[in-house]
Amino acid sequence: MPMGNGADLEGGDSYQPKKVYNSRVASSHGLTIVRVCSSMDRKVLLLLAAAFFLGVFYLGSQTHTVVFCTFLVCLVMLFFSMYLVNWVLAKDEGPSEMQEVSNAIREGAEGFFGTQYGTIANLSVVLSGAIAIVYLFRQPTREQMEASLDRTTLAIFTALSFMLGATCSGVAGYTGMWVSVRANVRVSAAARRSSREALQVALRAGGFASLLVVTMTLLGISFLYAGCYVYFGVNGKGLLQMGDVPLLLVGYGFGASFVALFAQLGGGIFTKAADVGADLVGKVEQGIPEDDPRNPAVVADLVGDNVGDCAARGADLFESIAAEVISAMILGGTMAKKTGMEDASGFILFPLVVHSLDVIVSAIGILSIGSKSTSAKELEDPMTVLKGGYSVSLVLAVIGFTLACKVMLVAENAPDAWMNFAGCGLVGIATAYSFVWISQYYTDYKYKPVRLVAEASTTGHGTNIIAGVGLGLESTALPVLTISVAICIAYWLGRTSGLVDDNGVPCGGLFGTAVATMGMLSTAAYVLTMDVFGPIADNAGGIVEMSEQPEHVREITDLLDAVGNTTKATTKGFSIGSASLAAFLLFSAYMDEVTAFSSEPFTQVDIAIPEVFVGGLLGAMLVYLFAAWACAAVGRSAQEVVNEVRRQFMERPGIMTRQEKPDYARCVSIVAASALREMIKPGLLAVGFPIVLGVTFRMLGIYTDQPLLGAKAVAGMLMFATAGGILMALFLNTSGGAWDNAKKYVESGALGGKGSETHKAAVTGDTVGDPFKDTAGPSIHVLIKMLATITLVMAPLFID
Repeated sequence: MPMGNGADLEGGDSYQPKKVYNSRVASSHGLTIVRVCSSMDRKVLLLLAAAFFLGVFYLGSQTHTVVFCTFLVCLVMLFFSMYLVNWVLAKDEGPSEMQEVSNAIREGAEGFFGTQYGTIANLSVVLSGAIAIVYLFRQPTREQMEASLDRTTLAIFTALSFMLGATCSGVAGYTGMWVSVRANVRVSAAARRSSREALQVALRAGGFASLLVVTMTLLGISFLYAGCYVYFGVNGKGLLQMGDVPLLLVGYGFGASFVALFAQLGGGIFTKAADVGADLVGKVEQGIPEDDPRNPAVVADLVGDNVGDCAARGADLFESIAAEVISAMILGGTMAKKTGMEDASGFILFPLVVHSLDVIVSAIGILSIGSKSTSAKELEDPMTVLKGGYSVSLVLAVIGFTLACKVMLVAENAPDAWMNFAGCGLVGIATAYSFVWISQYYTDYKYKPVRLVAEASTTGHGTNIIAGVGLGLESTALPVLTISVAICIAYWLGRTSGLVDDNGVPCGGLFGTAVATMGMLSTAAYVLTMDVFGPIADNAGGIVEMSEQPEHVREITDLLDAVGNTTKATTKGFSIGSASLAAFLLFSAYMDEVTAFSSEPFTQVDIAIPEVFVGGLLGAMLVYLFAAWACAAVGRSAQEVVNEVRRQFMERPGIMTRQEKPDYARCVSIVAASALREMIKPGLLAVGFPIVLGVTFRMLGIYTDQPLLGAKAVAGMLMFATAGGILMALFLNTSGGAWDNAKKYVESGALGGKGSETHKAAVTGDTVGDPFKDTAGPSIHVLIKMLATITLVMAPLFID
């Protein structure tokens, strides 16, 4: 039955999700910038934007040609993103019943987002103050003292860069949510006409979000770099050199990671608590279909897709690229110093060139998918279409990356070094493709692993869980082998590039791994496009179901939804692969920073030292404790939803006979309040743990006369937490995705289909996998990188 008017939604009360949040939405910091901009006159806004870019281009002209060109690419991509979103918004929104469902989802998502990001903003302000205090009392590096940079200047700059990173990360998250809650109904309406049009609308909506996220990352880092370059008079007499600037940008990466972690936690808890509650009572107990309008938790579930998948993933990718760019710039500057390069600009600014190419090739890949189907089948395979666009971007990335290496990575004492580094980039690109393929193999029901999980459901709930756990554990092997081979080959290619220090020791190995990481992320914008495609398609299916559209429309959205589950799983595999390489780079950057602050060489970590081994053990424990708290948070929140849904079915029997309307807003309110409450504890654990560990072991080192013990213990923590986090995230993401698509396989009509005992067992597996793949797993991606960025920023606390 269609949802009807606003009164119907509440069984007499108008559905107003924003009222759930009361005055907190109005006072939140999360949407302040958006509200101010939207309330301004368009001409004034255009004048301000023009003035901003004129200032930006001036900075670029005073810095370097690469920075200027990066700003130019960012401007072009902003216009292209506007073209995409205008193309999407020009599509019709379908009949009124579709629009009513969409409006309810939009109001709930924007209300929760504002409240959540208001909380995150408050935490960010407090932490930026703490960072400023730390830098006011720490000793600057030798290069900073020689450049006459006082502690106050560095404290203010680091705190401001942290806030800039946090703000940009928040806007990146908002971008993903904003477009998804407007594109979902347009995909539903397009599905009434053709599957290719629905796919194209969802893809271009995802393209808008992804290109804007990567563009903002580039713009933020380039702006901060150019600002440092001009303000501190880089390469001037007695001031900083170009290779010293990237170390000043670490606050930006930490701010991005901090917001991404809380966004992923809060959004993940929201979406999976609602999903689990809706499935357990709706599908298993009441036997009603997914997204049935009689389910009181269905709107909360659809809201969660936007705040959990779209918003959080945008912030996640933003911080991934920011961390990779900053760490690569630090390593490029360090290597340039060791080799005595006169002009190190190519090696330092190379990451900006790579990601400028990223947005260009990804935009071409998006445009390569036209409106006409090339398949003779009525319903073509959307995954084949999406992979076709990815292949276009990948081929162009290979060509562009090789040319960029030849132009940028020029060293007078090693003229052929660019060929080795181009090889490193190709290794990274191959690794990215391998991760996408491996993730698809283990999570797509076209392949054997997922079908085995579905078959295990025929013998009960327990065997389904056992099969899913076994698949998840097995799925860690191929990705780890792939990433291990990639690191070794990239390091060897960099080491044999011919770049040596004053003593003739090869020193290009670490930069080789940095180039491989850049290669892996050279199509990141297209990968994020496929990721955002998933929740938009999921929402479209929910809108079609709730507005009771014809069966052929639901068939199209079901197909898009199933492919969306696979793309989400594959992009999570891609994310953990890139996180692995980025964490390795950040670890190396941390060792370089400790050396700079302490003026003592710090090139190795000896785990035979008991305190260092203990630090490592505690780092591994952190990953498991963090994952436990994240999953438990979903469980507690889901229990509240289950109890509420059961209460409504019991007290209002007319819901099942369609004579009464469920109280959707009540479930939205419960999930929102629980998610905001539950995200704090695991988030503070992740932020506070490395600081407490480093300071504790620093004090112990002073007492026992062991120099740099705090820094060494933190290094041990980073090593073990990274290794443990990679394995845990792979297990959680893949098992959760496999359980989800095993359920989809059964719902497609296999092994008894919907409503069978096999289906009920498959739903149980899916609910177990929900917090795995959409809360704990993705949060660990961010955790790995945030541990590295927080140690970069707080390193002075760990040094004697």
